[in-house]
Amino acid sequence: MHAPLRLLTLSALALLTACAHQSGTLELKKDRQCPLTLTKGQLLILSLPSNPTTGFRWMLRDTATNVLQSLGPEVYTNPEDAGLVGAGGISTWRFSAREPGEGRLLLTYQQPWEPSVPPADTFDCELRVK
Repeated sequence: MHAPLRLLTLSALALLTACAHQSGTLELKKDRQCPLTLTKGQLLILSLPSNPTTGFRWMLRDTATNVLQSLGPEVYTNPEDAGLVGAGGISTWRFSAREPGEGRLLLTYQQPWEPSVPPADTFDCELRVK
């Protein structure tokens, strides 16, 4: 392969790799994966263990609206193979990194009718979109 053609091919591959990374999806399951750096346009999927049959729910406290756009409401799923009434499942939210900047994704796991009781769990993640 001629040197100019090889350079053009390598440049094209590098550009494709960068574009694939930029529009890639990041799946987040624990705040130990934080802080996060996202690229504008990148999809963020947050999945947390949940069991609404206990009355506990994940409450969105801060959704980093300055840098993230919500792509819909929470979606709750439970494993089909659990076979137990009242078994827990997963709550999932989808966001798109919309603007460069910094923000915070904060959720608390608590019973909504008990706002003065400390949450049973907290998810707290600092974000940066570039």
